Amino acid sequence: MNETDGLRFRRLNRPQIITDESQEPQHKGSSTYSGKVFRVTFLTLGSLLLFPLLGVILLLESPIHPDVVSLNEPPLMSDCFEPNFKLRQAERLFEDQLLGPESIANVGDVIYTGTADGKIVKIEGKHVHVVARLGKPPCGSRENEPTCGRPLGIRVGPNGTLFVADAYLGLFEVNPVTGEVDNLVSTRQVVGGRRLSFVNDLDVTQDGRKVYFTDSSSRWQRRDYLYLIMEATADGRVLEYDTMTREVSVLMDGLRFANGIELCPDEESVMVAETTMARIRRVHVSGLNKGGMDTFVDNLPGFPDNIRRSSSGGYWVAMSAVRPNPGFSMVDFLSQKPWIKKLIFKVFSQDILMKFVPRYSLVLELWENGSCKRSFHDPHGMVAAYVSEAHEHNGHLYLGSFRSPYLCKLDLSQV
Repeated sequence: MNETDGLRFRRLNRPQIITDESQEPQHKGSSTYSGKVFRVTFLTLGSLLLFPLLGVILLLESPIHPDVVSLNEPPLMSDCFEPNFKLRQAERLFEDQLLGPESIANVGDVIYTGTADGKIVKIEGKHVHVVARLGKPPCGSRENEPTCGRPLGIRVGPNGTLFVADAYLGLFEVNPVTGEVDNLVSTRQVVGGRRLSFVNDLDVTQDGRKVYFTDSSSRWQRRDYLYLIMEATADGRVLEYDTMTREVSVLMDGLRFANGIELCPDEESVMVAETTMARIRRVHVSGLNKGGMDTFVDNLPGFPDNIRRSSSGGYWVAMSAVRPNPGFSMVDFLSQKPWIKKLIFKVFSQDILMKFVPRYSLVLELWENGSCKRSFHDPHGMVAAYVSEAHEHNGHLYLGSFRSPYLCKLDLSQV
């Protein structure tokens, strides 16, 4: 036997080592059959459970009836919109002492704001004092919010009184010294055939004669603002209140979530944030164009809230949610998919869905022509979260928030 024949003989007569793998071929047919049976049984049971559940979900009434809206592709987060961490240089003030200080005004160095528990407060140095309460307790829950009140926009009038927009109770004038409250416009009032449902922000002319304010929706209240954003209903309005005649009139209708408002320097028009559409509109309030509207800036990198004048002659625009590009914006993705919106709100509550909203805070300073001058970011909301307003005073930017328990103060000389 030569060497080649010997190798062949040893391979053919090599001792067999019995393992689980070597036994597998003997049972391959039965094992495969059992696996198929298991999979079929599992899928059948899953289908029996899933289909009735889907049927129940489909039969549920959705709380929203969304419109199809068209949003442009968000602008690239580059150049003026380049992400940074400048908002993280802000200092938190009165943490856990102020809940949801949405809007800010000042008389000298005294700061005024409204809080989620229905109060108007003033901040002097290191102390917080209650000036007035617009609603009545109890406060602190979704159910109590309509009676507790929710002060949002706040401004100082020419005579030193405070003008306040309360989401549920209407338009107020508050004496900051005595705490006296005058309800100028009640939400029980019917204006233009519809009741006020979500009074949001306001501004006052220099002579104090006119107050311009927004009613974000005739259908949804403030506590359902997520429904309003996702439904994208075009029932937001800009209204005019005459302090002499005490009459209210509608200047503009058909806005999708009319939000922050700011008088232009000539007081012939107002800037209005149309939050759902990621743009700012300009509504003419006097002259031959009164009641007309054009677009001041379109396709913003986020969803604008309040608008305030900057010392440079431009505007500060606060955004508590962004449209990242590159990235993913849920509102943009769903804008033309109303059936998915309906399904989502059949299954999940607003509180649950809010947990999926990224805590990305963004503040823009726009030039008077609407172009971007600079931007301040806090990509994860680590310091400044849920920013609703940027109010400039004495070289600092005071940042309001619609749900954070503090104010933020940013030194503009450091950024």
